[in-house]
Amino acid sequence: MAGTGGSGGPIGAGALAGAARSKVAPSVDFDHSCSDSVEYLTLNFGPFETVHRWRRLPPCDEFVGARRSKHTVVAYKDAIYVFGGDNGKTMLNDLLRFDVKDCSWCRAFTTGTPPAPRYHHSAVVYGSSMFVFGGYTGDIYSNSNLKNKNDLFEYKFATGQWTEWKIEGRLPVARSAHGATVYSDKLWIFAGYDGNARLNDMWTIGLQDRELTCWEEVAQSGEIPPSCCNFPVAVCRDKMFVFSGQSGAKITNNLFQFEFKDKTWTRIPTEHLLRGSPPPPQRRYGHTMVAFDRHLYVFGGAADNTLPNELHCYDVDFQTWEVVQPSSDSEVGGAEVPERAAASEEATALASEERGSFKKSRDVFGLDFGTTTAKQPSTPASELPSGRLFHAAAVISDAMYIFGGTVDNNIRSGEMYRFQFSCYPKCTLHEDYGRLWESRQFCDVEFVLGEKEECVQGHVAIVTARSRWLRRKIVQARERLAQKLEEEAAPASREAPGVAVGGARPPMLHVAIREAEARPFEVLMQFLYTDKIKYPRKGHVEDVLLIMDVYKLALSFQLCRLEQLCRQYIEASVDLQNVLVVCESAARLQLSQLKEHCLNFVVKESHFNQVIMMKEFERLSSPLIVEIVRRKQQPPPRAPSDQPMDIGTSLIQDMKAYLEGAGAEFCDITLLLDGHPRPAHKAILAARSSYFEAMFRSFMPEDGQVNISIGEMVPSRQAFESMLRYIYYGEVNMPPEDSLYLFAAPYYYGFYNNRLQAYCKQNLEMNVTVQNVLQILEAADKTQALDMKRHCLHIIVHQFTKVSKLPTLRSLSQQLLLDIIDSLASHISDKQCAELGADI
Repeated sequence: MAGTGGSGGPIGAGALAGAARSKVAPSVDFDHSCSDSVEYLTLNFGPFETVHRWRRLPPCDEFVGARRSKHTVVAYKDAIYVFGGDNGKTMLNDLLRFDVKDCSWCRAFTTGTPPAPRYHHSAVVYGSSMFVFGGYTGDIYSNSNLKNKNDLFEYKFATGQWTEWKIEGRLPVARSAHGATVYSDKLWIFAGYDGNARLNDMWTIGLQDRELTCWEEVAQSGEIPPSCCNFPVAVCRDKMFVFSGQSGAKITNNLFQFEFKDKTWTRIPTEHLLRGSPPPPQRRYGHTMVAFDRHLYVFGGAADNTLPNELHCYDVDFQTWEVVQPSSDSEVGGAEVPERAAASEEATALASEERGSFKKSRDVFGLDFGTTTAKQPSTPASELPSGRLFHAAAVISDAMYIFGGTVDNNIRSGEMYRFQFSCYPKCTLHEDYGRLWESRQFCDVEFVLGEKEECVQGHVAIVTARSRWLRRKIVQARERLAQKLEEEAAPASREAPGVAVGGARPPMLHVAIREAEARPFEVLMQFLYTDKIKYPRKGHVEDVLLIMDVYKLALSFQLCRLEQLCRQYIEASVDLQNVLVVCESAARLQLSQLKEHCLNFVVKESHFNQVIMMKEFERLSSPLIVEIVRRKQQPPPRAPSDQPMDIGTSLIQDMKAYLEGAGAEFCDITLLLDGHPRPAHKAILAARSSYFEAMFRSFMPEDGQVNISIGEMVPSRQAFESMLRYIYYGEVNMPPEDSLYLFAAPYYYGFYNNRLQAYCKQNLEMNVTVQNVLQILEAADKTQALDMKRHCLHIIVHQFTKVSKLPTLRSLSQQLLLDIIDSLASHISDKQCAELGADI
């Protein structure tokens, strides 16, 4: 096959030649039309950092600056700047600088008059300056002279000059423990504490010209967060996010987002998350939150009288939380670490991204190139930060830096920690299948719905992978169609429907489903393709009733995941205005769990009197009125349920099973890899690859077979299976040798981002070992990845005593054996050769 975006040359793919200098796999967009971008594979083997690794950096020495909390940190170029806070005895106003390259501390150079000592202030960076606003000043042991501030100071990094901005006009009320950020050349201040009460107002001021600027109060709208303090803010995707904080009795773990353009707040709902999905972090205060790529990272804080040290991550695009598991070398115990490949003195060890269990130890991890195990020094030193609050965090490049805070027993910390982000492009699996559903391309089944016989088209491959009930319906329809064609004696169509014959498209399959109407069925289909349904508009009864119809279908079609999703959506949407309508509809549809939820909502003390005074209550059916009255008089006892909840299977799980054999009878295309056939599904290939989409849209091979190559190179069968796993369900884990074959696949097959390539690059960087170096050498030779081949030969030469004992050495081609001998001859002296011969 001719590639749509490749050069047709070998896979050696070095489009990331420049990006390869980054320490983790880069998130770089690529141009499918660039024909010369995949000619060389250029990898830079270190130094690099393990993804999701915590590292303990040198702490701040007391002679440089005191340990502290309630301070601020900002990032500017390659340095972290720490300002203010308190050391447990007094407030501070010194400015410290930590160089992230040298890992060294010093006092920052300053001139002019700095802000008065303070804590719970805010600091942001704009241009080449740091701006400090507000905070508490005074004696921390005397409440009488504690004072909130609303002053604004600028610190110029280039000159070290402190300057106070004198602003005319109306000023925000003095405050501390507020949130602050920079967006669109302006400083934005939100909420905080004014000494008497918590606030939830917002102010902004332009930072371009202090002579022409003034403070302006922002007219906020939407679901404004409650008054709060000691919370962080972060900007991601042109929105500002606020998570948790101290709000008195109202403290929650809600996440709010603020649209700068229309100045509107939205509470991001978490009620709709499946119970099998990770929950949001506990409610807390004194925590940090930073933004990187499309994620928000929350660390530390006080959560219900505990100091947790898990790192929570929120995906802004997918609206999901997860706990980030630290890499295995974030905290190292006494266990031995598997052997890594050794290299020359100037090369660094290739660390693994394995994740394991954690032991409470404090060891620094190091590699011994001459032995088979990694050893640690005897001095313990944990890489994982302990739980803390009132610390501060900032992001430089692709890492987060956390400094200070209050730890156990009210002790101030002077520690600095670094966390390495992963910056892989996001998985587009759900969006790709969703785009297939929206476009209705390559549909091969039509569902005839309800009494009106409305039609909704879909794809056999997706539907049969996700729903056993619909799969049975489709199989029955196929059998009926086959029987009909046989009876009509149509010779050209005697083979099983759904299989392409001679390039001809099979007839559309028609499946009648009388128990479903078109609109709720379309919502159900959207879920099958994306694992999501749109959240109902708050307060709109029509939307809630629609989801109830979807819920009824989910029960009938035995879709446990959709069933729970609908129920949680509806329960989160029930309010005083719609509860009676929802309750009556639930009774009519025999949705007992939803009916129970509505009855319990109605009989609450705060709801009952309002509900029974509504006109809608008078129009309820008599049995339902009786049931409400009896429920109010005598609530039924709660029966504890010990039964584990079946959360159903996800899109990824279903597509994995489909590729592994569950979808064999529905294959409609054959992929030929070096003459070996591999049945597959057109719709899935077209959804995930613009190459296949263009092919199937314009023409079909006459024999229903497609030859597979990547440029002029045919990948190994193992690598090809790795690529199919990526296409079907987004799997990126693979042996390093597969990564060489697939490095150029995103260009050639037109995947919708270079996520696979980013994983391939890091897989090669981090997982070349003595055990797999010969397999990678073979792959590098076949793909003409010359720099990787040289690297493998380099490892073989320096570890030849071990490599020579590998069984795979004897299966190498004669040419590769000669290459190894030539490398040995070039790098080993006569004396070393004699010693080597004696060892063998």
